[in-house]
Amino acid sequence: MATDNSLNTGKGRSFQKQASELLSHFFGVEFRLGYPIPIGIPPKEHRFDLVSADSRYVGECKNYSWTEGGNVPSAKMGFVNEAVFYLSFLSPEIIRFIVMRKDIHPTRRESVADYYHRTYHHLLKGVFIIEVNVENGAIKEIGRIVR
Repeated sequence: MATDNSLNTGKGRSFQKQASELLSHFFGVEFRLGYPIPIGIPPKEHRFDLVSADSRYVGECKNYSWTEGGNVPSAKMGFVNEAVFYLSFLSPEIIRFIVMRKDIHPTRRESVADYYHRTYHHLLKGVFIIEVNVENGAIKEIGRIVR
């Protein structure tokens, strides 16, 4: 019998595809999914979730939510930090972002993306957060300085 966790990969891919379509319109570029870019020294390829055809926009997708009880999904925040780490190896001229699904728990006043930005903004170093509302396609930039 399948558990909710066994479905996470499929949900993540579905969110990645939806985010790609929405952000293609938002930025006016087409995105490649799971595109490899060499990072580090010596260089090793990392497959980034979203990379524009001109490689000017690079992002990682996170389809995370609050726990059922409204607690912080602590381990998942670590995976967001890991994604920020990978993005930090790219040139600052590249527009680097984390795209997160909008999720607000009834006991919380902020979304997971707003919580992440408020708590970890000191680690972002030019990476910004994009929140996508999968129900209506709305996009919210969090911490973006200029485009």
